[in-house]
Amino acid sequence: MGIPRGRRRLAMAVAALLATVAVAVIVHRVLAPAEVSTVAQADYPQAARPAAGVVGRLPVAPLIVDGRLRVYAAHRQVYADRPVDGRHRTTPYWSYRRWPAELTGVVASGRTVVSRWSDGQLVALDAPTGRVLWRADGPEPAESDAVVRRTGAAIVWDPRGLHLADLADGRTVVVVSGDAEARGVEVSGGRQLWRVVLPGRCRSDVGTTVGGQLIGLDRCAGPATVEFRDAATGAVRERWRPPGGSDELVVTPLGCRTGRSDCPALRTAGPGDAAGRGWLVGVGEPIAAPALDPAGATVVGEQAVVVLDGVVVGRSARTGAELWRSADLGAARVLAAQPGRVHLLTDANELVTLDPATGGRLSRFSLNVGRDGTGWVPGAVGAVGGYVAVERLRRPVDPAADDRRYYLTAEAVILAAT
Repeated sequence: MGIPRGRRRLAMAVAALLATVAVAVIVHRVLAPAEVSTVAQADYPQAARPAAGVVGRLPVAPLIVDGRLRVYAAHRQVYADRPVDGRHRTTPYWSYRRWPAELTGVVASGRTVVSRWSDGQLVALDAPTGRVLWRADGPEPAESDAVVRRTGAAIVWDPRGLHLADLADGRTVVVVSGDAEARGVEVSGGRQLWRVVLPGRCRSDVGTTVGGQLIGLDRCAGPATVEFRDAATGAVRERWRPPGGSDELVVTPLGCRTGRSDCPALRTAGPGDAAGRGWLVGVGEPIAAPALDPAGATVVGEQAVVVLDGVVVGRSARTGAELWRSADLGAARVLAAQPGRVHLLTDANELVTLDPATGGRLSRFSLNVGRDGTGWVPGAVGAVGGYVAVERLRRPVDPAADDRRYYLTAEAVILAAT
């Protein structure tokens, strides 16, 4: 005796409904917004003190945090490994992943790692444990033409629209901006200090100053103008144009502590400028610093360093007085700088580190590891905590090439202690 037709139809309808519900549950679990935090299971490592030389090679760009960890960026993940002087990347010490948002920037202040995501969220992580310290809303990142390649260097070494500013009272502010607004958030605790409306893509952030100001370039109404916004309050304190400056102004921060944060100087340039003009930034209008005019010049503390006709010259950034010179490096160029160190790269890809105050040599060695050789071109560079990391690009450099052709090897980043 078979099942009555009515009951059979009811059973089929119930089965179809249950199947639909099951599929919906699966889709929700897969596609719903989520985060996965995998905290550290081991003790926080001690700060390493490796001898000067090449430490190792890595497939991704490291952000050195607290002299103890290397923090990396992936498409939807920020994670750390240790030891900081490990020869290769190791199993993550901690990891934080979000879905479906994408990671767009990472900065670090002391033992706090602040990550920014494509939906505007800021998530601060504790470096020793990887635990979430706080979350804060922020503006969605502005659209960018910048190419983020597999090393993630653009995210950890030069995150656009994400900067740190140290205030005179000892606080540190993370300044985050998009096309329509900017916000200042206290690194300690995640408290929002201010929020301002921005005019749109005609204005862009340049970096922050050592005096706790956000540098912006405003092209919205009239000639391009540099604005200095107080990182503590969000108020614009100064609007400035270099004397005789072009309407098509380009502003580049110089000597920044990391990325484009805590910069003591900037260079302005426009059509017709051979290199531009250098300026020291502090309270009030920028001060002309001719020692920073030449292309490739940088500033470390109070010293300007530049290579002129094959000779490395150190000058007072304020007076221009020559302090020292070094003529024994051959063809070299300034690669990066950090407090107490200026790094130069020779044409043979030797890394030379000098004391910017005296010109004394701190270290010199070849940037070679294994059998990779030195026949490469430097790409993006990160320098912090006495370490220097350099992307190695294949000769000749083809910006349009895919990553396999663009980079020298799969482990394209070479890490050195100086």
